[in-house]
Formats: sequence, structure tokens, C-alpha cells
Amino acid sequence: MSDNGPVVGYQTIQRKRDGLELDAEELEAFFRAYGAARVPDYQMAAFLMAVFFRGLSPAELAALVELNLRSGAVVDLSQVPGRKVDKHSTGGVGDKVSIALAPLVSCLGVAVPMISGRGLGHTGGTLDKLETIPGFRTDLSLDEFRSQVSQIGCALVGQTGEIAPLDRKLYALRDVTATVESIPLIASSIMGKKLAEGIDGLLLDIKRGPGAFLPELDRALLLARTMIALGARYGCEVVAMVTAMDRPLGFAVGNALEVEESILLLRGEGPPDLRELTLAQAGEMLRLGAVAATAQEGRRLAARALADGRALDQLRRIVEAQGGNPAVVDDPAILPQAPVRRVVEAERDGWVAEVAARAIGEAAVALGAGRATLDAVIDPAVGFHITAKPGEPVTRGQALATVDARTPAQAEVGAAALRAAIRIGDEKPAPPLPLISHYVSGGGIREVRVEGSGVRPG
Repeated sequence: MSDNGPVVGYQTIQRKRDGLELDAEELEAFFRAYGAARVPDYQMAAFLMAVFFRGLSPAELAALVELNLRSGAVVDLSQVPGRKVDKHSTGGVGDKVSIALAPLVSCLGVAVPMISGRGLGHTGGTLDKLETIPGFRTDLSLDEFRSQVSQIGCALVGQTGEIAPLDRKLYALRDVTATVESIPLIASSIMGKKLAEGIDGLLLDIKRGPGAFLPELDRALLLARTMIALGARYGCEVVAMVTAMDRPLGFAVGNALEVEESILLLRGEGPPDLRELTLAQAGEMLRLGAVAATAQEGRRLAARALADGRALDQLRRIVEAQGGNPAVVDDPAILPQAPVRRVVEAERDGWVAEVAARAIGEAAVALGAGRATLDAVIDPAVGFHITAKPGEPVTRGQALATVDARTPAQAEVGAAALRAAIRIGDEKPAPPLPLISHYVSGGGIREVRVEGSGVRPG
């Protein structure tokens, strides 16, 4: 097939729009032309929207994963002893787990080569958060990445030109074309770059609820099963947790604020829900990495590493290795600080009925903490600190949240958004979604009920 870009682009878009299955040769020609700038962004945007509505067949999905994976280098980590394990979240509001999880797991002997992304839509991105640390580099070369994983057991990087460059371009385009929520696009994006890391195991954190890209449980479970099957094709064990995103995770929403909260967690402090989810995921990653026989044993090991400071020391090593100022681990005030802070108080007595995650995420983007366009510049300091949680009683005048903003006018807009998002009712509401509701593996789906401070029968 000719790889004349505009012609291939038009025909491929038309065929996918009409629901026809594309063979591997046609997909390769289309994406090769896009990578060479012969298919413009507007045509790729049209193709992504066609996939959003029409989906991909299993064969098309497998072909797209392979194209993402082979568009760049595949990291050889064979010189690193033991199993290599990573984690990926589908994205949420206040989801800063990876920042603490990677040093926690790697300090216990499991190598964590983590390639992360930037913010998508109303959700934050790990790279944007890490880059608030003065000097911190997420653009390591492939050799630097491999060397750091070998030397200290962990590297936290983005997609360079060497690792899954095709997905890097698609990821940025999906962010601004309302095509983030497509299950095949999510699956091919995640697996393309994760398999390029040379990993043996992968933990997925799949968010559900109104603040997630996949709000419905059945779609979250479908994504989990899709990813597990893709991993099996490449000999990579994939397991998934389905977790709550009907309210923000932890207290902080915003890049520097979330890094600070992650540091507090590694000090043994931090919000209970963030600590619970981090320990649960650490336990599963340690099992995948063969350091623990079970996830429960892994959780116990992780809890000890938090308590004795090993995980905090590992974060310090990672920051220093990647050019960042390690003093931030001891003094988070080094992080960017917004000049204006506004407290949001309860306007009446009652119960916190809702803390709407999506609305808060969108308000954070409007404040400058995320991107509405490809070339938008993020303000690292702005965001929210929301202590109100669904189901808690409040009294009139009680502080529910604070807004960190660049100007007084922005602070007022942010405060108004929080007052709308934090709804107070007269009666105690029904319980929110469980923090963790399902575990999914190659063996099937297991329903659980994990709250912010532990497990109770589902």
C-alpha cells in the first residue's frame, strides 16, 4: 500500500468511520505517514474520533500496540537482577500515588522503571508534578534511564524520542480532542510504552466514578480484561485494581501541592485514603516482583519501609539522581508557592454529600494547574487543598478547603468552583464508592471493599 500521507489518511479515516476493519498493513502505512508528518494532526484527530465511536477489533488493537511499541527502542534491562514491575493509573483528581509508590517499592528490591505521562483533560500528570521539584529531569536518555534503574532500582521519566515516540504524539493529541476515554486508545497507549520499558509485571489502577475517564464499572472492568490479555501476549503479568474517583484522592489537587503531600506520606503522615491505596498497591507490586509471596505480605513489608524511613531516603536518591534538589524531601517549602491563598468555609451546618472530583479537576485546569490546549503552560504552584470528605458532618464556618492561586481574582473563581463542587446536605448521605472495589487478574474478577483505613467484607 502507498504511504502517500494525505491519500492514505483520507481513505483510512473513511474506512474506520464506516466501521470497516483495517488490516495491519493499512494501519502501519497510516501511522508511518503520521510519524513522518505526511499525515497532519487534523487528520489524526479525525481518525482518533472515528476510533472513539467505532472502536478497534482485537486484531486492530494488537497491531496498534505493536506500532506504539516498535516506534522506538525497547529497553533491555536484562542486566538488572530480578523482576521489573511498573504501575499505571488511568488518571484521577489528586492521584499522586506514583510519586510515593515508586520509591517505596524500589527500596524493597523490586526494580521500577516508570514511564509516566502528563495531565490529560481534568486529571493531573505525574511528569508535571515531578517537574515542580527544582532541577528535576524527566527527559533522561535511554542510556541514563537504564543506568539509573541498574544503580538505584528506579527511574521516573517521560516518553523521550527513544521510547514509544508514536504514542507520545498521540497522547498529546488525545488530550485536546476529547478522545481520552476510548478503551482501545487507552489500552494501546499504556501497553505500548509500558512494554517498551522491558518490564515483567504491571499493576493497573483503573479509576471508576464520576471523576474518572471511565465512570462506569463495566467499562473499567472491560479495560482491565483488555489490558490483561494484551500483557499475556507479551509475557507480562498484568493485574488491576478498580479504585474510586467519585471524590479526589487525598487532600491536595495541583502539581506542587501533590508532591508535598507525597513527601508527607513517605514521612508516615498524609491522608488515610492515600496511605491505604499506596500500601495496597505496593503490596501487589512486591508480589509481582517476587519479593513477597502474597500481596498481604508485601503490604507489611511496605508499611515497615514507610515507618523506618527507607522509602523517604529512596525518594531523596531518585531526586538527586535526576538532577533535582534533594533538600525538597526535608523542606517541601522549596517547591513553588502560590502568592494568594483563600479559605473556603461551609456556608451552613449539615453533612458533606458530595465532593465532585471532575468539577474540581476542571476548576484546577481553569486555575492553571492543567492544560486546555497543547501549548498551554502549567502553573506549578496553584491548586486546592480539600479536607472535606463525603459523609462527614460540618458546621457553618468550618474550613472545607483552601485555594492557592496566582491572583486574588483567580482565587475568587477557584473558591466559587469549590463551593459548587462541595455539596452540603441535611442528612448523612449514602457511603461513597469503596476506595478499592475490585481486583482483576488472569484468573478473573474478585470483588472487595477497601475503605480509606482498611478492608471490610464486600
